[in-house]
Amino acid sequence: MTPVRFEAEYGALWRELESALDEIERGRPERSHYDRGAGGAARPHCPPVGPARLAALYRRCCEHLSLAQARAYPIGLTRRLQDLTYRAHRLIYGRRDYGAARLKRLLLVEMPQAVRAHRAYLLVAALLFVVPTLLVGVATYRDPQFALHVLDAQQLAGFKSAFGDRFGALGRLRTAETDWSMFGFYLMHNIGLGFQCFAAGIFAGVISAFYLAYNGAFSGAVAGFLTADGEGPNFYSFVATHSAFEFTAIVLAGAAGLRLGHAWICPGRRSRLDALKRAALEAVVLVYAVFALLVVAAAIEAFWSSAQWILPPIKLAVAALGWAAVVSYLAWQGRPRSNSPAVQDGEPDEG
Repeated sequence: MTPVRFEAEYGALWRELESALDEIERGRPERSHYDRGAGGAARPHCPPVGPARLAALYRRCCEHLSLAQARAYPIGLTRRLQDLTYRAHRLIYGRRDYGAARLKRLLLVEMPQAVRAHRAYLLVAALLFVVPTLLVGVATYRDPQFALHVLDAQQLAGFKSAFGDRFGALGRLRTAETDWSMFGFYLMHNIGLGFQCFAAGIFAGVISAFYLAYNGAFSGAVAGFLTADGEGPNFYSFVATHSAFEFTAIVLAGAAGLRLGHAWICPGRRSRLDALKRAALEAVVLVYAVFALLVVAAAIEAFWSSAQWILPPIKLAVAALGWAAVVSYLAWQGRPRSNSPAVQDGEPDEG
């Protein structure tokens, strides 16, 4: 498609977005029914667009900008699209409303949509975490000495003591004061793991991949060793209930890191610094999701997983509900309804 035909086909959408941005930025949504176009000719003025239509126009304009850059269209055309997308992005995402409505939208719409938008990175991160977990877990179960390739003897002895049947072991009776202390410990520890997986993405994503694989191997080694040693029921009843939130958060943090690494390796027509900035803006919503999941995981781990009065079958049943809730939230929450303006305008479903 030639640049002239490209502009002729999609120019009406750009003008509509431009007109909407002008109205909102000037704070005058109610103007005369006719505006003066080029050469002083009167042209009908489109009615003010709603938030859904504005978001739909913004997404379409982003797609057109990507096409124009990939096809090396004239700089004037690409610059116009860059200006439009920048103005729209600043308007849509640059608002400073931090109230309950903003938090609700972040939790119920933006975070699950961001996860689905990064599903390719999420799949790679999940494989990097799950495959070492399974391989090392099976190898350690078959030969408990294999765990020494990942942990040292002192660490293994600590886990065996913690999940043993002796009184006072981890996952047994604790005081309320200890529960709050452990909540803080689990939260800081988990946030540290998540930060490692995300921030290490600036090193071309290699370190993020390493942390994902290592944490998976570590988990598999502990699980395989304790299972082979007969401490499996204590271990799995403790880990299962918060695993959906903690493991998902680690994978999401790794996916965000891989997004940064991909931008560094393949910046496209942008400079590496600009590509990293754009990737960070896109991945930061994933980081919000990571933090929210880790807070939930730490709370469950401190106050529920350690509760002596809860039977293991109940914990495992709740764990299944937790996994179902996390998967449903990430897969379906925040999708537009079939009768939403964005879908009516021909926009694809979010996800």
